[in-house]
Amino acid sequence: MSITDNIDAVDSRIRSACQAVGRAPSDVRLLAVSKTRTHEDVEAAMVAGQVDFGENYLQDALSKVERLAATWHFIGAIQSNKTRLIAENFSWVHTLSSVKVAKRLDTQRPDHLPVLNTLLQVNIDNDPAKSGLSVDDVSGFLAGTRDLERLRICGLMTIPARAQADQITDIRAPFARLRELRDSLRSDYPDLTHLSMGMSEDLEAAIAEGATWVRIGTAIFGART
Repeated sequence: MSITDNIDAVDSRIRSACQAVGRAPSDVRLLAVSKTRTHEDVEAAMVAGQVDFGENYLQDALSKVERLAATWHFIGAIQSNKTRLIAENFSWVHTLSSVKVAKRLDTQRPDHLPVLNTLLQVNIDNDPAKSGLSVDDVSGFLAGTRDLERLRICGLMTIPARAQADQITDIRAPFARLRELRDSLRSDYPDLTHLSMGMSEDLEAAIAEGATWVRIGTAIFGART
């Protein structure tokens, strides 16, 4: 199947998942994870109507950002010495978990660009092998970054551990916890509207629990070789 066919298939999955839980498909946005993919792959996805692309590796991403007029999301680990390039070249950051990094991004965001949209990465399973804030640290992080002017925290992101069983309730549980965390914070932080969660294998479960961004790589571009 072509990249166009794959995007159509993913869009169909999103629509079906939304219909199953009474959500509007327009409430869920597709982020095509284009890390390690070629410029030609990204261009093919753009021709098919895809707008938003996620990149993990800064140097690999910059050549695409310079050549291709898409909306770029940074979804990789953030090094303090690379924050200026991220602030200057991306519209979204999904992996914010350091107040120091948040303040650097805020200071380094150029005035001629819109405010940088960011999501807090939450280690929802307290997995020592994964990055992100613990659930208990999220409220303090938000309080410590409330006065930033060039950076907006719009929601939460997570990469849960794989479920140990094939039951949909097991797959949905970490997504439900992230949604519940977001909902508990909304009265104090009304900008927290987004949940970035769900990938190729579990987007339906994430949508059922309120995902507003699903991050899809393999189902669009195929398995990496």
